[in-house]
Amino acid sequence: MPGIKVKLIRSYSGRTEKQKATLLGLGLKRIGQEVLLRDTAPIRGMLFKVQHMLEIEAVEQTPPVRRRPGRPGRKDKLEG
Repeated sequence: MPGIKVKLIRSYSGRTEKQKATLLGLGLKRIGQEVLLRDTAPIRGMLFKVQHMLEIEAVEQTPPVRRRPGRPGRKDKLEG
């Protein structure tokens, strides 16, 4: 599956809260920061909403799947 390389080229200043949340959801926090994302419909929808702030490039490299780490000690609390 191909990926998408995205670079933030415009500032968060003066943007709506929804646009800021979308950029954070894409993993972009600073101008000049680049992230490699999977090419999926939800990601494309997010990119469409903030495309005026981004530089977008299709790449053949597939990014690794990011998983959240589990919370330690959670099982113990549920069991007993």
